[in-house]
Amino acid sequence: MQNQAYLFIVFILNGFLIGLLFDTFRVFRKSFKTNDFLTQVQDTIFWVLTGLILIYSIFKFNNGNIRAYIFIGVVLGAIIYLLLFSKLFIKISVSIISWIKKIIIFIIIKPVKYLVKLFRKIFIKPISFIIINIKKISIIPKEKIDKKKDLA
Repeated sequence: MQNQAYLFIVFILNGFLIGLLFDTFRVFRKSFKTNDFLTQVQDTIFWVLTGLILIYSIFKFNNGNIRAYIFIGVVLGAIIYLLLFSKLFIKISVSIISWIKKIIIFIIIKPVKYLVKLFRKIFIKPISFIIINIKKISIIPKEKIDKKKDLA
C-alpha cells in the first residue's frame, strides 16, 4: 500500500511535468507566429515526449506494470498544474521571451538594418545613378543621328 501511494505521487509529478511541457509549447505559440504545419510538428513532438515520459516512468518506478492509479495520478497532476500554475507560468514565460526578443532586436537587428541602409546609401545609390545615366547617354535618338548626317 505504501508503495502504491509513492507511485501515485510519482505519477502526479509526471502529470505536473506533462502540464509544464504542454504550457511550454503554448508559450512558443503565443510568442512566435507558427503556420499549421509547424503547429502539427509541435503537437507531434509534444505527444512523443509525453509518451516517452510515461513509458520511462512506468518502467523506472513500476517495473513496467500498468495500473489504473498511474493514469489517475497523471491526469490529477496535470489538472492541478493547469489550475494552479499554468496562467502564471505562461504570463512569466511570454514576458521573458518578449523581453529577450526586444534585446535581440536592439542588439542585432537594428544595427544590421542601419548597416544595410548605410551600404545602400554609399554603394548602391551611386552605382544605380551611374548606370541610369550611362543608359540615358548611350540611347541617342535616331532622329539626332539622321540630322547630323544631313548637316555633314
